[in-house]
Amino acid sequence: MRTSRRTFIKKASGFTAACFAGLDFDNAAHASSFSPANGAADSPSAGWCDRPMRWAQLAFVEDDPGNYDLSFWLDYFKRIHADAACLSAGGVVAFYPTEIPLHYRSRWLGNMDTFGDIVAGCRKLGMNMVARTDSHACHQDVYDAHPDWIAVDAQGNKRRHPSDPEYWMTCALGPYNFDFMTSVHQEIMRKYRVEGIFTNRWSGSGMCYCEHCQKNFRAFSGLDLPRTLDPQNPAQHQYIIWNQKVLFDLWRLWNAKIREINPEASYIANAGGGALSPLDMKTIGELAPTLFADHQSRTGLMAPWANGKNAKEYRATMGKKAIVGIFSVGIDDKNRWKDSVQSADETRLWVADGMAQGFRPWFTKFNAKVIDHRWLPVVDQIYQWHYANQTYLRNENNFARVGMVYSQQTASFYGGEKAKALVDDPALGFYQALIEARIPFEMVHDRLLDRQHIAQFRTLILPNIAALSNLQCQQISEFVEAGGSVVATYETSLYDEWGVCRQDFGLASLFGVSFAGGPQGPMLNSYLSLQKEPSTDTYHPLLKGFEDATRIVNAANQTNIRPLSQNFFSPLQIVPSYPDLPMEAVFPPTVTTHNPGVILRESGRGRVVYFPGDIDRTFWEVLNVDHAKLLRNAVLWATNEPAPVTVEGQGVLDISVWGQKNSMTVHLVNLTNPMMMKGPVREVIPVASQRVRIRIPEGRRVAGAKLLVTGNSSPFKSEQGFIILDVPSIVVHEVIALDFEANA
Repeated sequence: MRTSRRTFIKKASGFTAACFAGLDFDNAAHASSFSPANGAADSPSAGWCDRPMRWAQLAFVEDDPGNYDLSFWLDYFKRIHADAACLSAGGVVAFYPTEIPLHYRSRWLGNMDTFGDIVAGCRKLGMNMVARTDSHACHQDVYDAHPDWIAVDAQGNKRRHPSDPEYWMTCALGPYNFDFMTSVHQEIMRKYRVEGIFTNRWSGSGMCYCEHCQKNFRAFSGLDLPRTLDPQNPAQHQYIIWNQKVLFDLWRLWNAKIREINPEASYIANAGGGALSPLDMKTIGELAPTLFADHQSRTGLMAPWANGKNAKEYRATMGKKAIVGIFSVGIDDKNRWKDSVQSADETRLWVADGMAQGFRPWFTKFNAKVIDHRWLPVVDQIYQWHYANQTYLRNENNFARVGMVYSQQTASFYGGEKAKALVDDPALGFYQALIEARIPFEMVHDRLLDRQHIAQFRTLILPNIAALSNLQCQQISEFVEAGGSVVATYETSLYDEWGVCRQDFGLASLFGVSFAGGPQGPMLNSYLSLQKEPSTDTYHPLLKGFEDATRIVNAANQTNIRPLSQNFFSPLQIVPSYPDLPMEAVFPPTVTTHNPGVILRESGRGRVVYFPGDIDRTFWEVLNVDHAKLLRNAVLWATNEPAPVTVEGQGVLDISVWGQKNSMTVHLVNLTNPMMMKGPVREVIPVASQRVRIRIPEGRRVAGAKLLVTGNSSPFKSEQGFIILDVPSIVVHEVIALDFEANA
């Protein structure tokens, strides 16, 4: 069955390798937009994008023209040292005197040029300017003139806007974007020559069944549009590929058209993120000169480190290009309270974690009329501090030695509708464990596993990275052969890049096991029995901290494995599920053979840890402290070298280590709060003294140390290539700055 599905995909692709010239993939018949066309050849240079350190955004509402205080905002931008602004220009509503037919002008605009006036004022302040457009909705006159531009649902009905039925939803993949919005972008660039255009909701609002989508998808694939989200359905498989291709074609079109008018400008899409993001981040990293991460605040159950995680995911493919973290001054909730105000401490914590992991801050304000003033001093304080310390925030390199891989192809082709549970939750669990362990780490995109991109790392973590190509498996194996280490879980490498199950793990030889069936689960009332090494009668370092335990909770789901070596020992053995009721039956069965709960191997200079269970996903579900310790120990044993920074003290801290031109910084973000997993925080709870040990780059000598948040110099001592100092307390955020001697 696997062979026949592969054959169908090959026949149904509907495009050739020429569509993706110069790509590297294992099977040319499987070319997809997960492999970028033209590579870096059409990538805009960074240009102006690296200059702005602090951003401001006003998202105009239709009645803002003539009703908001322009001078107030210009004074505020100046006071907070904003270097750049993103301002609403056109699309759904034009805030300038557009001459394009069907481009709806604000009813309040009259003879004014609201967009042009604020652009002129910002330019006098020396700010860079980006125009914001929105292409997801239109008015009745557009519908009347071009009904084919309107999005259509699966039942064939044209879609009204779910929030305001006076608007119609537009199709992102047809003439509305490719023709009409292209003209809008060209007009804005001709009139104002802004540095960039940034489009909100440009990539569509779900599946569209309009006549253009039906025709173009059939021409591409030979198939009808899918009626399922199952990635193993041939039509849905091809739709994932086609949808990306069309959107990247649109991105390149808009970028080319605006650069014909202003060669220094760029189109910057509202796109990107982690494994569940629909557009390939590797391609985005090649296309975009900078990115604005539209992950504005916490909603639902979400840790504050989610903002830093987003920064790491963007940087994984953007490299040293500037990345900017958008944060909302309002409550970004499903209830859409757009004129609300976040609590001050919640804003401080969210922004601090983003800055600690490399984001440059960008506040966004919906509605240019200030209704609730409480957010203004908060942003003022954050930006004033950022401006005063910006020399230490122009990061050039990150010193993390651990990288955690994320995989969009695993989410798309293996996870499908279950991607949240199968792909995202394991990553979130491992991320939380690393935070609690105070291990600095970076994120790594699975399509950038070549030596150039992973050379800085000693250890790679693969949290159920199930879908890996032969090439990716080879790259991981070569990483270990060269002295790197790997920690992997559950079904990692059991599927190829298209989500087709292999007969065995792609990394079977690296793990030292073969696939023996599964998955098995949920394994209720199952445990991991702790075993001493027979030759030494001692516990393996993996079990550090468990010396007084007999067994611990098992993962909820398990793959069955068969060790490749007969001389095999595992310090964890699986105790199979047994009844939890009636109480008289709650005891484990008598079994003579126990399956291994972990595989530990040393391969050359590298080390391998493989958990056949979904221990990372289970940890995220139940937050069992034993699982946190086990994941921490696995990474420490695999890495097997002194960390770039260690921090001793109480509390939960997010840590990062950066190098600048003539300095080095360690960020410590205090996450210790009863509202850590569900914002907003009610009050900040400071943590007490932390002892910090920092490894100094070879050939550098430290001239002085200071704490950038408290503003105090810090005494330190040197010890065999390390600097040791104490941080008396941390409220929300502290930054240790080490200045290097100029002649070092």
